[in-house]
Amino acid sequence: MTKTNQENRISQWKSLYKIAGISVLLMISIVPIQIAIFSIVPPPSTALGWFELFQDNALLGLLSFEVLFIVYGALAIPLSLALYAALRRTDPALMALYLALTIAGSAALFSARPALEMLHLSHQFAAATTEAQRVMYLSAGEGLLAIFHGTSYMVSYLLGSITGLILSIVMLRSQIFSRATAYVRIVSSVFDLGLFLPVVGMYVSAFSAVLLFVWNIMIARRIFQLGKSTPAGPSLPA
Repeated sequence: MTKTNQENRISQWKSLYKIAGISVLLMISIVPIQIAIFSIVPPPSTALGWFELFQDNALLGLLSFEVLFIVYGALAIPLSLALYAALRRTDPALMALYLALTIAGSAALFSARPALEMLHLSHQFAAATTEAQRVMYLSAGEGLLAIFHGTSYMVSYLLGSITGLILSIVMLRSQIFSRATAYVRIVSSVFDLGLFLPVVGMYVSAFSAVLLFVWNIMIARRIFQLGKSTPAGPSLPA
């Protein structure tokens, strides 16, 4: 593909790139907000602790239960669509797989963060008039906590790593994104798996999250450049 044809192709998706750029900026803003919430209110470890938190401050309870990550997952969809639009002709098969797995990962994350369900149970627990009712609602709350840490979350986590690697492979074969952008995402995806290491797992995973934050900033800059490009404009990777 000639440079002019590539520029024409990019310009056709300008609206999507602009939406994706805004989405990734919002994704970037969510991370420090969530870290601040974790610092202010460490997440409870039991359903009773969550119920008490929701009763004290429903909004803080929702935020602590990572409702913002549901928003994060939703915002990742227009970004993924924009990346698919930019790279689909470099490798149609891999980019189709990337897009499908990204949407599946977002759906898994949605089901892994039942924040509104936990809020509802906390109201039911507070209104309970018998010990049997309270035990029932506590049991249901513990079930939601199992979902919070369970299969859906792990699926979304692993799919995030896999899609990061797929995307990076395609990026390395294109001229739209820089090689540095691809390499940062590769390292982040590999370090994601550190979560499963004993003792140091959380620290390795946290380092991966830092790299992903940096990658999002790099992607935001390039996506906005694509959104501003014209057939006569620049198309060099950032």
